[in-house]
Amino acid sequence: MFQPSAPLEPSGSCDIAAVLERLAQASSRPRYAFMLLNLIAQVAGPDGSAGPWIKRGNELVSLRDWLCDALTPMAQRGPRNLALAERVHRDLARGGVLPRDAEDAQRAVAEEMCARIRTAGKSNLSRAVSELVNAGFLRRHYQGYRVDHRNRGGQRHAVYTLVGDARLLGPAVRAPKASVQSEFAFTR
Repeated sequence: MFQPSAPLEPSGSCDIAAVLERLAQASSRPRYAFMLLNLIAQVAGPDGSAGPWIKRGNELVSLRDWLCDALTPMAQRGPRNLALAERVHRDLARGGVLPRDAEDAQRAVAEEMCARIRTAGKSNLSRAVSELVNAGFLRRHYQGYRVDHRNRGGQRHAVYTLVGDARLLGPAVRAPKASVQSEFAFTR
């Protein structure tokens, strides 16, 4: 039905339809992958790379944690969220670590839910990043203690670099250019 799209010419703007078509072919969850690609483009530097650390407020957070936290609202939808809250409450009660005070119990359940959502989010994130790499939108490597290394672990953290068509999604490219009309002064 659809013909594979040819690589986009770097004209300064991105053909979103072509990106979506390629994602639909390469990804099991193209909408999620597109959201992830946009978030990476949002924090990427001028060279197209994002990570390993993102500044959030006054602290540094790993890129993967930041991406998981940014995508968390997608996991907090109605019935799924309620089911997770019930499961967490039940697990904490079985483990004997659920506080007796209702507010403390609610806080403990919320903290455990955040931890579980982040863990699941990292799995989803890794799968989506692999699909973006295979689609030719990202390059991934790990950076950290002592030396850059392709393999994770050893206090190394992910760095994602936009490549090809994805470079055109970056904020520098999307910044509006001054229009000719804005240069004229109005007189009375």
